Amino acid sequence: MPVLIRSAGRVLGPLVLALPALLAGCTSAQQPPAPPPADPGPVDVDAARDELAALAAAAQDRHLVAQYVYSQTGRPDRTIVLTSANDGSWRVDVPGGALGGTADVSMAETADGLFQCALPSSGHAESASCVRLGDRDDAIPRRSDPRVQHPLTDWLDVLTDRRAPLAVAPADAPEGVTGTCYSVDSTSASLNAPLDVGIYCYDRDGTPTGVRTGAGTLRLAAPPGPAPATVQLAGPVVVDREPLDTAAPPTPDPSESTGATTP
Repeated sequence: MPVLIRSAGRVLGPLVLALPALLAGCTSAQQPPAPPPADPGPVDVDAARDELAALAAAAQDRHLVAQYVYSQTGRPDRTIVLTSANDGSWRVDVPGGALGGTADVSMAETADGLFQCALPSSGHAESASCVRLGDRDDAIPRRSDPRVQHPLTDWLDVLTDRRAPLAVAPADAPEGVTGTCYSVDSTSASLNAPLDVGIYCYDRDGTPTGVRTGAGTLRLAAPPGPAPATVQLAGPVVVDREPLDTAAPPTPDPSESTGATTP
């Protein structure tokens, strides 16, 4: 009998020693795999959207007079003047903003509505006069819209609206532009995007320091000056004139002139 016990001990001994290892292997096989590390991307995107919205809100409250250099491919640089008055009215003077670049215009919004003012220039020899385009919240007719004023005025409303279909990310400043910059893209499939995609830059106090879109680049030319109480239109409002188009007028056909004769 002692012999049998010793024999059983010799058989069970290795099994007893191997059992914990087998159990450990089964336990580790049943454990779920470790979850992948969290992706910080959406957090960064949300943070950029919040930062840009805060700067755009500060820009809405920033009243000033500022000059911007406007650069477009194939055209000489121009100086755009923004006046954002203390009463919320604004005016943006745009050299070469109409008639294919031959006429200067001033876009303005006051308590009385939206206006386009034609300024004396090579394409408009008359004295300055203004045309009412609509109420303050109306859209400027596309054919009369130089668009350069939007990043400094009404597109600030879009940048502060968290419901707007935008994707925002930090971006490097375009050449010659200072401030904190963000790349803004539209996530909407609609052809009527709420603003032009591009890079939007601001100083910490909300001053717009630069914008680059497909239409061109704006960069702050000098420190801004104090704002007036309200903006003044560039000329009187007239009702017997249409607003100037941005496109150049068609070239007259000599054969259709009054004095043309046929052989």
